Amino acid sequence: MTRFRPCIDLHAGQVKQIVGSTLSDSPQSLKTNFVAQHDSAWYANLYQKDQLTGGHIIRLGPGNDEAARKALAAWPGGMQLGGGIDEENAEDWIEAGASHIIVTTCLFSPDGVFREHKLIDLSRAVGANRIVVDLSCSRLATGWAVMMNRWQTITSLRITHQTLDSLAEYCDEFLIHAADVEGKCSGIDEELVAFLGTWKGRPITYAGGIASLQDFDLIDQLTNGTMDATVGSALDIFGGHGIRYADLVDRQRKQS
Repeated sequence: MTRFRPCIDLHAGQVKQIVGSTLSDSPQSLKTNFVAQHDSAWYANLYQKDQLTGGHIIRLGPGNDEAARKALAAWPGGMQLGGGIDEENAEDWIEAGASHIIVTTCLFSPDGVFREHKLIDLSRAVGANRIVVDLSCSRLATGWAVMMNRWQTITSLRITHQTLDSLAEYCDEFLIHAADVEGKCSGIDEELVAFLGTWKGRPITYAGGIASLQDFDLIDQLTNGTMDATVGSALDIFGGHGIRYADLVDRQRKQS
């Protein structure tokens, strides 16, 4: 069964929903779908009440530490934490209450070359069972390239079964955003989802383009229920109109 994994996206200290492909160092290019009135702890408390485990908090750029710590303190051990994680701060965030740390950029050189030894060192430091590798990606002519640095930089790593196999030893899960459709509520990247569904290793959570409950059913069908999914901009608690949060919670309870 495809489970709903909740999220809290933080930008400039606030809970927001942002079109992923517009994230950059230029404020003028940023497209924001939603800015929450509630703080991060409110969302963490909501997910705890509904026992929606395995969700993630993502710090999109600087100025989000306080909001991230508030969410983790509201539900210690209940959510994963990503955004700016490296070998120097990973243990601190686990001590702050993160069930897992989510890593991408620290695994690459500044110009996007994958450095496997960074992941190996991190897994030795905090344990592979505490690591989620974020392989959020953008489509190329021949497949999908992993993106880093708030999805601004194309890396040398490609989404293949060989890639997933080689990284699985050093992590507990994968988180994969389809960056090209993230935040657009235009439908999922069906080809990517179907491809990921053919790999039977670690758990994978997919994000990107989900616009309705039918998209959850489609992911379930394409992957035989082996892959979970998260949704942001289409959700009513984030100002969306495509999916009622209460319906997602109800769907999950019934299927469980």
